[in-house]
Amino acid sequence: MTLTLRLHTKPEAPVEAACLRPDRLATLSREAIGALPLLHGNRPASVDDFFDVSGEPGPEVTLDGDLRAFKWLGHEMAGGTLRVTGAVGRHAGAGMTGGRLEVAGDADDWAGAEMAGGRLVIHGNAGQALGGGYVGSRQGMTGGEIIVHGRAGDEAGRAMRRGLIAIGGDCGDFAGAGMLAGTLVVLGQLGGRAAAGMRRGTLVSLRPARLLPTFRFACVYRPTFLRLYLRYLRDLGLPLTEGQVAGAYARYSGDHLELGRGEILLWEGV
Repeated sequence: MTLTLRLHTKPEAPVEAACLRPDRLATLSREAIGALPLLHGNRPASVDDFFDVSGEPGPEVTLDGDLRAFKWLGHEMAGGTLRVTGAVGRHAGAGMTGGRLEVAGDADDWAGAEMAGGRLVIHGNAGQALGGGYVGSRQGMTGGEIIVHGRAGDEAGRAMRRGLIAIGGDCGDFAGAGMLAGTLVVLGQLGGRAAAGMRRGTLVSLRPARLLPTFRFACVYRPTFLRLYLRYLRDLGLPLTEGQVAGAYARYSGDHLELGRGEILLWEGV
């Protein structure tokens, strides 16, 4: 069973739509879903004001349309599948604990922020602070997976504690800044000041990168665990070659202004 919400009216201001998550909609009738409250700018609104609701409520929900004005889609969702056929606004999938959120277009800032489980797939580009922690928070994502087929902005994986982030394109500055644990893989060009303040965790770059002087070269080797990760990501559709999967990687430890127990792995070739 699939429930479909098709956008019929473009909002004139940002809309807070945290209620649009499959685990909540699955227990409601179509009439009750249409009456759910939204916040349009600073004015109250309802789902019916923007969407036509069709299909049968169940574990799968499709949002059809360009939803870049809609914020908090899939916020704290714990199960089910939410598919968006267009772009989404800020905080998509923030605080997720389970389920799957798939975005066909781009995602704005804070996608997957502080998520603890589930899988977020973005087929377009992601904005700033992908999977990161909010300002003042001591930790970003603590579990789950974020797969971005395009590029990502600055501070991807900031303060992440666990989980996996994979970015198919380029990544902005301060990727993995303040990492406590987890794995961040960048297939494109890694931005400046990567992993600044990293305490633990792994950042992988498939292209040469200029690292901070507080990271020290350790060795060149073929990490077995990374081979498993990259094969898994290739199965999910990221364009990884066998040479990248099984190749040699230069290991740099750091950040030595912190614990120095993190690592950056740079692909050296076959």
